[in-house]
Amino acid sequence: MKIRIQGNTIRFRLSKQEVSDFAQNGEVKDKVEFGSSALVYQLIRHPKDDFSVDFVRGVISVNVPEPIVNNWANTEQVGFESDIVYPNNQKLELLIEKDFQCLIPRTEDESGLYANPQANNN
Repeated sequence: MKIRIQGNTIRFRLSKQEVSDFAQNGEVKDKVEFGSSALVYQLIRHPKDDFSVDFVRGVISVNVPEPIVNNWANTEQVGFESDIVYPNNQKLELLIEKDFQCLIPRTEDESGLYANPQANNN
């Protein structure tokens, strides 16, 4: 799973296996280690109708409504987004997407990613 944080926007990109694991097991997580500490980021499927995000002790937890996860994992839908507005009117934007293979060859292994729909347009 890839994560990109820019300002108050968090974007997650998931491989085919991660999307499958998320749908089947109800969570998917990864981490980046900084010596003796780590930043963990995880998506958790939950039965509520709204999104929520917590950041506690170095763990970013994004709670995603179950119907949205199930629909996304079982269709061609690329992604979904949600804005979370906090009591102080600060807004956090979430974007969760399936990760596509790049159109330009790269050195990283992209075998587990979704085929890029624009690949046939070249």
